[in-house]
Amino acid sequence: MTDPLGPVILFDADHHMYVLRDRGSAEEWWEMPDDYVCGFDALARPLRMAGEPHQVTLELTGDEPAEADLRRLVAGHYRRFLRGQAPPRSSDLSVFVAELPVEGS
Repeated sequence: MTDPLGPVILFDADHHMYVLRDRGSAEEWWEMPDDYVCGFDALARPLRMAGEPHQVTLELTGDEPAEADLRRLVAGHYRRFLRGQAPPRSSDLSVFVAELPVEGS
């Protein structure tokens, strides 16, 4: 299996979305694996997080994209936390992902 392609989109237990530049920056930035609920790479392939506090790793769970799940979770994040802002609407996945707000940008 290949490595996840960045950016990676991660969701925590409170349904907050975090878009991080790539796998390495996500593994450095994310502290507690127990806070992680789900995530996707730039191709909407699901990610699994493992490891100990301050030493997490991300890996793909398969090669099949879960684009509908990613779009649903992004829309939920915007509804809950970014009221008044519309999530990306492009039908093209690469454009959709590119329009997400990357942490630290």
